[in-house]
Parts: sequence; structure tokens; C-alpha cells
Amino acid sequence: MTAAATPSEPLWSPGPDRIAAARITAFQAWAAEHHGAPADGGYPALHSWSVDALDTFWQAVAEWFDVRFTTPYEAVLADRSMPGAVWFRGATLNYAEHALRAAEDPARAADAALLHVDETHEPTPVTWAELRRQVGALAAELRSLGVRPGDRVSGYLPNIPEAVTALLATAAVGAVWTSCAPDFGARSVLDRFQQVEPVVLFTVDGYRYGGKEHDRRETVAELRAELPSLRAVVHIPILGTPAPVGALEWSALTSGDTEPVFEPVPFDHPLWVLYSSGTTGLPKAIVQSQGGILLEHLKQLGLHCDLGPEDRFFWYTSTGWMMWNFLVSGLLTGTTVVLYDGSPGFPDTGAQWRIAERTGATLYGTSAAYVMACRKADVHPSRDFDLSAVKCVATTGSPLPPDGFRWLHDEVAEDLWIASVSGGTDVCSCFAGAVPTLPVHIGELQAACLGTDLQAWDASGKPVTGEVGELVVTNPMPSMPIRFWNDPDGSRYRDSYFEMFPGVWRHGDWITITDHGSVVIHGRSDSTLNRQGVRMGSADIYEAVERLPEIKESLVIGLEEPNGGYWMPLFVHLVPGAVLDDGLRSRIKATIREELSPRHVPDEVIEVPGIPHTLTGKRIEVPVKRLLQGAPMAKAVNPGSVDNLELLHFYEELARTRG
Repeated sequence: MTAAATPSEPLWSPGPDRIAAARITAFQAWAAEHHGAPADGGYPALHSWSVDALDTFWQAVAEWFDVRFTTPYEAVLADRSMPGAVWFRGATLNYAEHALRAAEDPARAADAALLHVDETHEPTPVTWAELRRQVGALAAELRSLGVRPGDRVSGYLPNIPEAVTALLATAAVGAVWTSCAPDFGARSVLDRFQQVEPVVLFTVDGYRYGGKEHDRRETVAELRAELPSLRAVVHIPILGTPAPVGALEWSALTSGDTEPVFEPVPFDHPLWVLYSSGTTGLPKAIVQSQGGILLEHLKQLGLHCDLGPEDRFFWYTSTGWMMWNFLVSGLLTGTTVVLYDGSPGFPDTGAQWRIAERTGATLYGTSAAYVMACRKADVHPSRDFDLSAVKCVATTGSPLPPDGFRWLHDEVAEDLWIASVSGGTDVCSCFAGAVPTLPVHIGELQAACLGTDLQAWDASGKPVTGEVGELVVTNPMPSMPIRFWNDPDGSRYRDSYFEMFPGVWRHGDWITITDHGSVVIHGRSDSTLNRQGVRMGSADIYEAVERLPEIKESLVIGLEEPNGGYWMPLFVHLVPGAVLDDGLRSRIKATIREELSPRHVPDEVIEVPGIPHTLTGKRIEVPVKRLLQGAPMAKAVNPGSVDNLELLHFYEELARTRG
């Protein structure tokens, strides 16, 4: 196929050998023999069976991956209500035991479980045997500190091996892990950690990013002072400083040689707490279960991502984003996990491709924004790096624009599996995305994931195909939150996902499900541009506008005005040297008119000093909309959730001048 493939013609299709070798192909044949799954019909038939026979499908996943239940389950899906589904009732198990299973194989003990890379881009391995030893030692020390099942253990850590060890030791004890990246300020961290009251805090003295050292000792001191629940603080000297008074040394806690003891916990026992971006209030503290994450991630990584012991899994992420938890779960499939701690673009824009080369990554995941930045910076990955090991490049964070698909196809490899995926922190997984046995169409996610009854619904709750609708999931997924922390009656949880369509998960994205089963993401439905009855997602605007070489990034807002009018400004952040003159304004408007819709041509194009994002890199649309509607900053946005609060003052001032 050529890069000029049309949406109806695949950009890429897996060859017969690739389909035959895919783990999902072997799973389908086995599930057909043992559980009545369809032997023929490929992925579409398997997916239909997985949602129609939901409990049988998840039983098959547990058996296929040989999940170790310390206590057997009485029923796979004892209650399928949403929220409140009851999975694998009666079962006990431990996530960390499964993550370290490869270390039990003497032939693999000396293989790399982790490859740690810093800004020197030189990989440092941690073997399976060493990871297991450290987890055993640390779990024993946590128990000696009085940490018990259900206690919370927190990490203020970069993406380093110590963070993985701490997570796994926490899970081994049956405690509940939660983490933030060290680029989060004290207020952002406290907004998260104060909700869950951790008893242990793992910290660093600082981190390295963009060629500079960033000292975080003052922030750590503030965290210690503001978290009265702490019984212990553990110091990891990234910058080589001594432990502060009263803190324990990481090296002392991990020097022992203790066989790990894995606490058997109920299937729905909390594994970790993740946080929503919290742009307009305190972040939601989302609790996911040991068993639910174990099953969902085995399915996602072992079947959809096609990962196994021979693979190396690299995803650019920080510990403050769900993709870090997802990355660590690569261990469940015996895969070597690549941890990169540093700037995504240091010392140059091609940095991530260099890391993929030096680590031999077979699946490399990044953000759509990074792909588009490489395209604009004239990066040539296949010319400049040996990427022969890379079988798949996956993207998330925002929809990958069609030009991103074409660029990856042209500049990385023609025989490249491009997996644009979409899910959420809320489920720590994907609703739609990677399928190794299906073709890739430009601008589309390959298909809904197994066990996920993904549909697009119109406002009346009717499923639609080939047109834009609300992303809904009509059956439970094991990794859906068991609850939110500090939400005793479950009202905040219900309001977040089940208010619009009771009993059905509504995620807050606009999607189209195509007639060939692929999925197109149009952006958040709560910031939808609804002009003269025609709805459009903001992602569609960004994809069109940001093709223009002068535009670094953009933000579009649709504002319902008190007089019944509708004001739709487009804010643009220009590349250095570009000028927003009448000619560029005209080209921006012409691009939207011709490629999207004349109704969605912006009323004004306004240059801004930068586009504000959440701490996990998503454009902030709803808080900007609230500011433009006249809401005070304190009510429009949670300041601790924004990467650069100064940028929001521009919109606050604009609201004042508009009056």
C-alpha cells in the first residue's frame, strides 16, 4: 500500500504470516475448542462473541494466561450491574505475583525485566532475578513498618526502576499504590495524596530533565509536613544528596535477600489509585482492583498489543499518567519493559526514536503530539536510526491525525503496524485500538477491544453507525473503577459516567463507528462545537489547522452567549518567526471551510503565547471556556492541574475586555 491510500483502502494490512503468528489468533483457536468461540470469521467474530458471552470470554482469558487464583472463584460475573459489577466472586490472587512470574523460570532469571534509560540514552538493565529480589526485600521492610493490606503507599518519583519495585512491593503486601511525577508541584501532589492519606512516601531529591538537574527537596519537605498520615519516608538519591532527617535510605530497604511473599487478596481488592486531571475541581481519586487490572492488562497487552517474552515494550510516559501503570503491566506477559526518565525531545526532537533504537523496542508507544512534532521538525526516523526491531508504533493522549498515519508509514516503515488507541485513566486501558490481525485505515482506530461493547449513541440513546455519537460502553469491564476514594455513597462515581444513560458507561468522547468496525475519535463531548445544530469535535479542527506550517498548536472554544448567539474563537500558538497576518488568517479559515465545514469557521483567530495543558499533556478546553464565560480563575480551574497557569491569564483578561 502507498501513503496515498484512501480511508476506504487500508494504509497497511498484516500479511498471512503475521496473522498466523499473532497471539490473538492462537487464543481464538483455543477459545473455539474450549469455550465455544467462533473458529472462523477472524477478529469481528471473536469480538462479537466476547461481548455476547461476556463471562465465558473473561473465564477464557483467565485460563489462557494461567491466572493463579489462590482461592478459586465461584462465579465469573456474579452481578453485571454498572456501576457495581461483581467479578470472579470468592477468588483471591495477587497482581505482583503475576508480574514477577518470568523470574521463576531459570532460563529467564538473567534476562532484562527492565531497561532503564536516562538522557544519556544508554540502557541499564535490571534482571528478572534482581527485580524479584528487590521486591521481596522491600515488601518485607514495608511489613516491618506496619504496612498492611489496604494501606496506601505513595511515590513522588520519576520513571525509574525504583518506582516499579515500589509499586510491586506495595501490591505484594496488599497495600494500595499511588504516584505522581516529580514535575508536579506540591499543591498538585497534595490535592491527590491528601485524599488517600498514605502511610509511606517514596521520594527523590530531584530529577534530570532537558539536560538540567531539578532539585525537589523543598517540595518533599512540604509534602512531609502536609501529609500527617505518613509513618515513613523513603529517600532515593537521584542527585546524590543525603537522606533528610527522619527519612529511610532506599538502599537499606532493598539490600536484603528475602523471598517475596504475595498476600492473597480478594479479586476486587484495591491495587492502585489513579487521578483524573482535575481541571475544574479536586482530581477524582479512581480506585482499580488487583484482579480487574490483572485480567484487563493481560488481555490488552498479551492479545491486543501481541506482547510476549521476546518483546521490548517502550512507552514514553511519566508516573503521573495511567500509561505508566499500563507500561509496568508489560511484565505480566514476560516482556522487557523500557523505562525512559527524561525529556521527550532532548537533546533533539528525534530523542524517542534514538531510545527505541538503543533498546531494541518492538512496540514503541508515544503521544500523537510527539508524532506531529517530529513531522513538523523534519525528523526522518528510518533514515537516521535502526528501527528494524519496531513492529508497532502506538499513539494515545489525543487522536492521531491522518497526516500522522501517513508520516509514520512513510518515515518509519511501510510495513508498520500503526496503533492509535483510546481509552482513559478511568479504566486504565483502551476501549478501542490495537488489533494485530486487522488492517489500519488512515485516521481510524482499528476496532473496539475484546470484551468491550463499545457503541456510539445519539442523544436519545440509540446506537448509530457512520455518524457521530457519544462513546458508551454497554457492559462492564473488569478494570472499571471499583469506586472513587472518599465517595461513600458512590454519587460522584455515578454522576461521572452514568448520569446521561443510567446503567451504561458514557465516557465523554464523541466517536464514529464506521461500517467496517473501526473507530474515529472526534474529541471531548463536553467541549463539543455545536453550531447551527451541526456538532464537531475539537480534534477535527486541530487536525486541519495544525497541518499549516505556521501553527505550532491551537485551541478552539465554542461559547453559547446569553443573547442566543454563539462565539467560536480559535487560539493559535505560532512557530517562531511566523506572523498572524491577514493572509494566514484567511488560510486558516479556508482550511476549515474546505476540509471540515463552513459552519465551523472561527469567528476570530487570536494569537496566544501558548496553549495550556493538564499535567498529563491534554489541552485544557472546558476551564478556558469557563474563563471566557466570566468565571473567576478560582472557580474555573484547579491551578494545581495546569502545566503553566500563567497562560490562563490571557483568557481571563480576554473575558474582561469582551465584557
